[in-house]
Amino acid sequence: MTIEEELFRRTKVDFDKISKYGFKKDKSLYKYSQNIMDNNFRVNVEINEDGIVKGTIFDLSFDEEYTNYRTEGNIGLFANRVKEEFESLLKDIKNKCFIKEWFIYEQSNRIAKAIKEKYGDDPEFEWEKFPGYAIFRNKDSQKWYGIIMNIDQNKLDQKANGEVEIINIKLEPSEIEALLKLDGFYPAYHMNKKSWISIILNNTVLDENIISLIDKSYSYTVINKNEAKNEWIVPANPKYFDIDKALKESNTIIWKQSTDIKINDIVYLYVAEPYSSIMYKFKVKEVNIPYEYKDKNLKMQKVMKMDLITKYGKGKLSFNKLKDFGINAIRGPRYMPLTLSEYINKIKN
Repeated sequence: MTIEEELFRRTKVDFDKISKYGFKKDKSLYKYSQNIMDNNFRVNVEINEDGIVKGTIFDLSFDEEYTNYRTEGNIGLFANRVKEEFESLLKDIKNKCFIKEWFIYEQSNRIAKAIKEKYGDDPEFEWEKFPGYAIFRNKDSQKWYGIIMNIDQNKLDQKANGEVEIINIKLEPSEIEALLKLDGFYPAYHMNKKSWISIILNNTVLDENIISLIDKSYSYTVINKNEAKNEWIVPANPKYFDIDKALKESNTIIWKQSTDIKINDIVYLYVAEPYSSIMYKFKVKEVNIPYEYKDKNLKMQKVMKMDLITKYGKGKLSFNKLKDFGINAIRGPRYMPLTLSEYINKIKN
C-alpha cells in the first residue's frame, strides 16, 4: 500500500475545497505543487475525478524525480526528512479538503448511510485489531443485524484476490440457499453459514436489494413480548478478567457498559470457555460512569457497577442448556428470554 493509499483510506474528496486550497484543474486531473526542504524539492500532487491521490517529488537541484523516500526498510535520515515533509503536506490536504468516511468503498458507505437514515443506527467499530470492522446493532434489543468487514476476496472465492468489503446479514436458511446461486452472495465469512450470508459491496448487488435483505435481518432483532426488557445476558472472557478473584475482594464489580442498561436491571454473566455457562447474577447499582481504558483486547469509555446476587454452579446453565431457550450465540449483551428467566429463578443453586 502506498503512502497516499494509507493516508486517504476511508475519505472522500471535496472538490470545492481542493479548488480553494489551490488545486488547478487540468483536463481530468486536479494539480497542486509546493516546495519543501528549503525549496530544494518540489511536491506535485494530483487528484483524479474519482478522488484518487498521487504525489511525486522532484529534486530541483538535478531536475529529476526523487524516489528514495519510498524505499522499503531503513531509508536514512535525509530521505526520512523528505518523507516526513511529504506526508505533512498530504495530511494538511486531507484535513482541509477531504471528508472522513466510515468505510473504504462507496457502496459500503451508501449502505451504512441508508441504515442510519432508516433505523438511526451508526456503525460501531468495536475492535482495535480490525479497525475496518463495524457492527450494526438494534438499540432496543442490542442484537446485531449486520457487520461490515474489509477482507481479502480470496477468503470468499479462491480464484479472486484483492481487498473488498462485505456485509454479513441474518436470513432464513432457505433464502440463503437460493441467494448463494446469485452473483455477489457468498457463504458467511467468519459467522454461522446456516443463518448468515456475506454480500460483497462492490456494486455487484444493487443497493435497494441489499437494503431489502437488511430489513429481514433487522426483523430478527426486534424485541418481542417473550423477552425481559430489564434482564440481560452479558458475555465475559476469563482470559481477560478473573471474576472470582475480583469477587473475593468485593461483591461489587465494575463492568464495561456498551448498552442501554439501567439502574436495577439484572445482568447474568455468561463466562466463555472453558466454562461456557451463565455463572453469575448481578443487580446494576450505577451506570454510565466515565472510564477511559484501552489495550489490545479491550476498549472502554464507560462502565457500570454491579452487586453480586447469585453464583451458579459450573455447567448448571451451560450453553447447551441455553440453546433449549432459543439462544444460539452470545456475542454481545442481549435481552434474557422470559422462559429462561423463569427457569433460572426456579432452579436451586
